[in-house]
Amino acid sequence: MIEVQDLKKSFYPPAGELQVLNGINLSIKAGEMVAIMGASGVGKSTLLHILSALDRPSSGSILYEGKDVFSLDDNALAAFRNTSIGFVFQFHHLLPEFTALENVMMPGLILRSQKSAVSSQEIQGKAEKLLRELGEFERKNHRPGELSGGEQQRVAVARALILGPKVVFADEPTGNLDTHTGEELFKLLLELNKKEGITFVIVTHNESLSRQCHRVLEMVDGRFR
Repeated sequence: MIEVQDLKKSFYPPAGELQVLNGINLSIKAGEMVAIMGASGVGKSTLLHILSALDRPSSGSILYEGKDVFSLDDNALAAFRNTSIGFVFQFHHLLPEFTALENVMMPGLILRSQKSAVSSQEIQGKAEKLLRELGEFERKNHRPGELSGGEQQRVAVARALILGPKVVFADEPTGNLDTHTGEELFKLLLELNKKEGITFVIVTHNESLSRQCHRVLEMVDGRFR
């Protein structure tokens, strides 16, 4: 599904070049659940942002089902990202002025404003279905500030799934949660992988959770060990 070839990424602060990714090669099959581990600062989040097309590499390529996504122009890349990829952040990044339901609907409403094939009623129906499946339907009219950390993350997961992505990237999704809540959220991701066949790539520091994935990859100095 995903083929990464000699991926490199450098930043250029005033002190000079800082190479964060140093020749990453990676293959991820459809339906896999892959954990990426490593010390802070080794490039895990940078890699995730590039894999999810939120950032571009300095060199190298990422093939999704044989197609080099970074050969696309910005508009086509944005369209690919919106329809094929979901992202869950450590800090949920829910919009505080909107309800849980409205937050989940937001990507669909934005897409609908660009092409009107799907009605707002259909988007709402799918959002409510996701919230029900994730155990948050009763809280759908609550704003993020009225939800617990675990509830906020489940809403964020629903938002990541609203457009039916083939792959979901999660950057420390349990990192801001207590142990029990983190385990419950991870169990939810495992169930989505098993039942829906969604591919997950998860950055985590939690070894006990990572061992439940199909594969664990460890990053050291901008590449896999």
